[in-house]
Amino acid sequence: MKKSLILLLASIFAFSATIGFAACAPSVPPQGSGDEPPAELPDDTNPDDEHPKPEEEQPLKFIQVQQLNYAESTAAIQNPDQGFYIPINVKVTETGVTYSSSTITGATQLYHLRLDISAFSSNAGGTDQPLTDKALKGIGELLSLLRSRNKNAIVRFAYDTGFSGNKNCEPALEIMLGHAKQFCPLLEQYPATVTALEVGMVGPWGEMHSSTAANPKTIGALIKAFLTNTVTLPVSVRTPQMIYNYLGIPDGAPAGYQIPESAYRLGMFNDGYLGSDSDLGTYQDRERDIAFIGGQTAHLPFGGEVVEPESSLHDIEVCLPEMNLVHLSYLNELWNNTVVKKWKDTTVTKECAGASALYYGKTAYEYISNHMGYRFVLKNSTFEYTEKFDSLKISLSFENVGFGNLNKPKKARLLFVNANEEVVREQELGDFCGTDTAEYSLPLDLQNGAYRVYLLFYGEMLNQTPLYTLQFANDGLYDALLRANLIGSIEIKK
Repeated sequence: MKKSLILLLASIFAFSATIGFAACAPSVPPQGSGDEPPAELPDDTNPDDEHPKPEEEQPLKFIQVQQLNYAESTAAIQNPDQGFYIPINVKVTETGVTYSSSTITGATQLYHLRLDISAFSSNAGGTDQPLTDKALKGIGELLSLLRSRNKNAIVRFAYDTGFSGNKNCEPALEIMLGHAKQFCPLLEQYPATVTALEVGMVGPWGEMHSSTAANPKTIGALIKAFLTNTVTLPVSVRTPQMIYNYLGIPDGAPAGYQIPESAYRLGMFNDGYLGSDSDLGTYQDRERDIAFIGGQTAHLPFGGEVVEPESSLHDIEVCLPEMNLVHLSYLNELWNNTVVKKWKDTTVTKECAGASALYYGKTAYEYISNHMGYRFVLKNSTFEYTEKFDSLKISLSFENVGFGNLNKPKKARLLFVNANEEVVREQELGDFCGTDTAEYSLPLDLQNGAYRVYLLFYGEMLNQTPLYTLQFANDGLYDALLRANLIGSIEIKK
């Protein structure tokens, strides 16, 4: 055996027939109080047996720490549901949808769909009517296109014609609720594609202000409709106050407040991000509101638009700690372009609070781009097996260095690749929930030979191709063809 293997004598190595990540399973409390007297063991000795049988020789067990690159990389990674997005304006009419498909490119993972439904509001020059079948079909085809190209989208509907800053374009509330009840179930058919569903609908650009309809009653009714007519999608509103009003705590969440399960998916988008002390009216009490919203965005996406180029809040020396607190997931690449250019022209130094030393000398843009959302670094991978090569236990540890967390569990699959670059075995595992460790066991039924072992984290399959895969932030581990991360190798010698 290789010298790098640690040879241990142990009892027979057994594995559960159930395959799954222990990190995602609920913990089971120990039974009993711990004060019970020890149980009496049955006396199974036979006084007539003067010559007991010798114990059966146990197989040798090996624990192998895999020789991999465990260092954090500073390379750009396109992981799902995060990063700088590009907006796509979508005109929705009775006959379908129109948009610029050339906007969807390989260079961008995340898009912001701005669906103009002014044609269905008399106050915007259209007609008060339900969304037509052709309109819904067009929206579905756009989502299907994004899915086929392995892209994600934040989705917002609005009655502001052309998303050009018009207020009071909304139809009556019952019309808006009817529209929400039509498009929400459609979006729910694309849970791996849709990053977040912004309530929008009201006000200029659908930013939920300025219009007469931007009131607690209307917005509360819309929130309820969005949550009721979706099952898994994150639902976002413009300010914490909108959430407080919906929850019936208009003065803010008191200490120790537990958000009800019915509002677990309710988060926030911020299109006044870092624009002023209140983020242009986003916060009533910045410290209180960020503490509250940070509790929600620990499991939901958070992002929006950076504004006001003269604001000092988005200086790289001061903005990183708050980006961690709100678990920043995404930002508009194009607005405000002046702020984005400032980040591209600014260098990270030791004066930047909360910055990793790995990025000293790199641009603020690189740092923020690389840290939006989750970013998992593989820190250790250990294989454990016996000389019989009949079973394998893999133990992994990770470090998430991103601002945010993994908000959607990923399906997990193990791939064994032989010396001929053939995937000779695939094993489905339990979901990966974004925890610091993962451990799972499986029987080994491979022929003698050397195998590389890959771990595939993915959102869903399309035509036998994994979509929305997760790449570790380690150089040299991700295989673009397999869309999986190398976690080690094993040589079978039965």
